[in-house]
Amino acid sequence: MPADHHPQHTSDQHTLGESLAPALVEACRGKLGPIEWFRSVWQRGGAATGFATWSEPALGPEPRDAMVKIPVGPAEHGWTVLLGGVEPERFDENRGLPTPRVLACGESIAGYDLAWLVIERLPGKPLNTRPDSDAFERLLHAAARFQRDATHARPIGPTPPPPDWTTHIAKAREHLRDGVITESQKWNEALKRVQKLLPRLLERWNARPINAWCHGDLHLGNAMLRPAPTPDQPPTCVLIDLALVHPGHWVEDALYLERQFWGHEQALCGIKPVATLARARRELGIDNGEDHATIANIRRVLAAACVPLLLDREGNARYVHGALEVLDRVLPQLARC
Repeated sequence: MPADHHPQHTSDQHTLGESLAPALVEACRGKLGPIEWFRSVWQRGGAATGFATWSEPALGPEPRDAMVKIPVGPAEHGWTVLLGGVEPERFDENRGLPTPRVLACGESIAGYDLAWLVIERLPGKPLNTRPDSDAFERLLHAAARFQRDATHARPIGPTPPPPDWTTHIAKAREHLRDGVITESQKWNEALKRVQKLLPRLLERWNARPINAWCHGDLHLGNAMLRPAPTPDQPPTCVLIDLALVHPGHWVEDALYLERQFWGHEQALCGIKPVATLARARRELGIDNGEDHATIANIRRVLAAACVPLLLDREGNARYVHGALEVLDRVLPQLARC
């Protein structure tokens, strides 16, 4: 297959990726050791992923543990290489990077237009296996470092086209007629209040500063720890899966995390994502801008008002009730703004 063609994105890509192991070893000039392929429930798009070793004189006499992934989507490939591509001689001094360090990469292999990565292997499991306050703190501090590094690495692009919030919220009210939501009357009253404020909310939201590259999929399952070189130093939290990076306001990452726990706020272990990310950014010397609390509240309302429209994905009763509580709490504050 010529390099300007793309194979279908199916589970066959996993088998294809495995079949390209000899070509990967050749492309890596013998530095890549044998690959132990595996399948995992968190993998996207049927990519082939495997563990291997990497031998590089500049990294020392012992091989390093590595992970191979093929194929890799353009966004994930581009951001992983941009933020994690370091010279072998500077590999160890970049232990603080908030993304995986890249050992090798390419955008085609054996005539296939398939991007691939060889990155450091992070030991252990994602932080969602131990969801405590420390894990959430580490995640949000890593998000602050990611936003800082991404903004330094690439000028912030134009924001993606916004959702049609007006239509979505109108359809959400229509869904209330199905009687699936037990608090349908309360929801209907809340959404009427949202619609009354909506023109002003959208004007403010659409005028928000686009001041960060957001990770776009911030949760504990997308974070792992890189061990420190000595026991007296803390490990580094590393963000994985960079496929959804996008321009936006920095609060969007924190709110993406927060709203996963609507109705289950105790699972956040007392962590307030927006306040914690704001503090982490300030500690890095990043300007948070003015009135980010209002911007965050507007985004909360827009997301919560759409929950009845997304019952197939967000149908947990406690989550739905939690979204209604968000509207009841935040709408009076925005009405006074």
